[in-house]
Amino acid sequence: MQTSDTEWMDKDLTKSLRVSVIGTGYLGTTHAAGMAELGHQVIGMDTDEDKVARLSAGQVPFYEPGLPELLQRGLASGRLSFTTDYAEVAAKADIHFVCVGTPQQFGNDAADLRYVDASMRSLAAELTTPCLVVGKSTVPAGTARRLASRLRQEAPAGDDVELAWNPEFLREGYAVQDTLQPDRLVFGVSTASSEQRLRDVYAKVISDNDCPVVVTDLATAELVKVAANSFLATKISFINAMAEICEITGADVTTLAEALGHDSRIGPRFLKAGLGFGGGCLPKDIRAFMARAEELGVVQAVAFLREVDAINLRRRARMIDLAVEELGGQVDGKRIGVWGASFKPDSDDIRDSPALDVASALQSRGADVGVYDPQAMDNARKKYPELGYCRSAVDAAEGADLILHLTEWEEFRMLEPQRLDGIIRSKHILDGRSALDPESWRAAGWTFRALGRP
Repeated sequence: MQTSDTEWMDKDLTKSLRVSVIGTGYLGTTHAAGMAELGHQVIGMDTDEDKVARLSAGQVPFYEPGLPELLQRGLASGRLSFTTDYAEVAAKADIHFVCVGTPQQFGNDAADLRYVDASMRSLAAELTTPCLVVGKSTVPAGTARRLASRLRQEAPAGDDVELAWNPEFLREGYAVQDTLQPDRLVFGVSTASSEQRLRDVYAKVISDNDCPVVVTDLATAELVKVAANSFLATKISFINAMAEICEITGADVTTLAEALGHDSRIGPRFLKAGLGFGGGCLPKDIRAFMARAEELGVVQAVAFLREVDAINLRRRARMIDLAVEELGGQVDGKRIGVWGASFKPDSDDIRDSPALDVASALQSRGADVGVYDPQAMDNARKKYPELGYCRSAVDAAEGADLILHLTEWEEFRMLEPQRLDGIIRSKHILDGRSALDPESWRAAGWTFRALGRP
């Protein structure tokens, strides 16, 4: 189903709608604050009383640039509030966005839908008047159709409760921008009225940013997010596979990537070789995609994703091997400074962090590992209490036999090698993100190595 944007442009773009956001994790908190910024009356809902109390006080329980200010503006305007009560949500909103997590199941690759199912069930019980429920969580194909049937059966309003799917495309570190200035919106709908209500919600976004809108069915909307993540993961793993070949042949993967990126059919984005991807989306989404494809009997169609995943994990193993080589084969008793703990810069998210995987593996071999990250220290300490933690990048380098640069924070890129003179024990650095300037480090007397580079 495709619909022109022009017929909607005469609408009142300042129209305030009554919106709820179920689940106030990373996605839900950002979406709730963004909806309030767009002028809607928003109530965020979570079963975690402590989280609701913190959000109500204007405190974001994770690091995301620009989000605290957005949250506080929403609260101060009176347009944004939070609750733990589904009945209050149903009474105060007509459009309900479900933003709960879909983590990987324990013991297998499939998505865990317990939180989606529980939130839909609890919400449905309170829906006594016509409304629109909008899924934003990343779910396996076929989930929306099942949930639409459940809502009709379990909600007192019955067929007057419609379901739509509006996948999210947030990048950690850029989530506020991606909410208020998205590069596209996808509406998976079954009726024209659902489409209209979503266009009303996003009217200002569509108008101000000339944002493309793709209107489709529920099944296609479900697939968009996992297909996008699978493509991005494939592109990252492709250049990392080329890095493996470069290391054997003596070629430079950064120059190779530059040459490839000038091809307009390929483009330069996501062609930066290094330690690979992590976080809470790409790894679990491609694994869940494979698991669902197997259930549907079409696993051959996405069989390549197994190698994508394997290449990604091999980069961590290669970094460990390089560290061992750089230490002369003797890790036990060596001091290693690790720069970075989050899976990417501008985030405190350590889920499936390549940096912490490498740090933990070297610690288990007897190294004395000191980790520093500008934002992720508290999260890292909770999950990896066995590691040592430092107050700064310089502190992590003190007395070290080797520095590992594993998350490309600007702070690390800007650090002058001479700053570590007299602090480091041995001038050896491995750049796991191809983000540092090799010449400046070598000119300062360092041995500099990077994945996929001579």
